[in-house]
Amino acid sequence: MAEDKEHGDVSIKEYPEEQLNAQPLGYWSGEGYRRVVGRIRADLAVEGLTQPHWWTLNHVAGAPGLWSRSTLTAKLRPFDDLGIDLDDVFLDLIDRGWLKEDGGTLTLTETGEAGRRRAWDRSAQAQEVMRDGITTADYVTTINVLRRVIGNLGGESDLPG
Repeated sequence: MAEDKEHGDVSIKEYPEEQLNAQPLGYWSGEGYRRVVGRIRADLAVEGLTQPHWWTLNHVAGAPGLWSRSTLTAKLRPFDDLGIDLDDVFLDLIDRGWLKEDGGTLTLTETGEAGRRRAWDRSAQAQEVMRDGITTADYVTTINVLRRVIGNLGGESDLPG
C-alpha cells in the first residue's frame, strides 16, 4: 500500500519495492534531467547566461591562465546538448567585460567573477531545493547507479574533470 512521505513542502508517495523496481529508468532519468536542467537554465537566465556561459566562467576561474578558446571548446563540446557556438559564448562574455583574452588565453575579470558568484549563489540554492529530504548516502548511491548504467551502455562513467 502506498503512503505519502513528506519533506519540506513536498509530499511523495511511497511504493513497494516491486513496483519501483518495475519503473522505466528512461522515463525517470529523462524527467529528472528535464527538471534539474530546466531549473539550472532558468536560474542562469537571470544573469543572461546559458549553461555554456556558466561552464566557461567556472573553467576559466578554476584554472587561471590555462584556457584558450580552442582548448576550452574541446573540453566543453561534449557537454553541450543545444549546439551552441562556443565562440559566440566567449565573445559575449568578452563583450560584457566578464572575460578578457590576452595572448590567446582567457581570463576572468572582476566583473566576471562577480557575475559568476551571483550565478553560483543561485545554483547553491537550487541544489539545496533539489536535495531536500535526500541523504548524502542516497545521493551518492543515485550518482553511482547512474554512472553504472551509463558505463553498462558504453558511455563515459568517470566524473567530469
